[in-house]
Amino acid sequence: MRYSLLFAIAILFFTACKKDKYTTAPQIVFKSFNPGEASTYTRSSDQPIMVLEITDAEGDLGNISPTEISKVYIKNMLTNKEDSIDFPDLRSVSKSNFKANIEVGLFSVLGGRDLPFSQRPYQDNLQFEIYVKDFAKNKSNVILTDKPFIFYTLP
Repeated sequence: MRYSLLFAIAILFFTACKKDKYTTAPQIVFKSFNPGEASTYTRSSDQPIMVLEITDAEGDLGNISPTEISKVYIKNMLTNKEDSIDFPDLRSVSKSNFKANIEVGLFSVLGGRDLPFSQRPYQDNLQFEIYVKDFAKNKSNVILTDKPFIFYTLP
């Protein structure tokens, strides 16, 4: 009987100490690139997309006004070029314990241009560092993409 009581208390203790799934600072996880390659002659309409999973306890992400916009910050680790991309208006879906997959277009980060070229391109494997800030300026975890992204550049 005594061991049953101790076992029940131990189970209760471990379940009560479970870490919260959602935190005040947004949390992001890299999911994928689609497609897994691009070039300097990739058109804006065909730009590659990076998919991220984002969670936030308050759900205070998105675009409320011209002065209140949360952003996705992306740094190209090969060139050290940094860029920020505005979130869309998420007020209709934003709520407490917010979780969603977001798609981030990489055209501006890659320095793409809409002109086709016939020269032979050079190939680089790119890695990105990404984080998010919400309306309260809470900075998310900083992540590095772990899947290869191939980028072709022209001389």
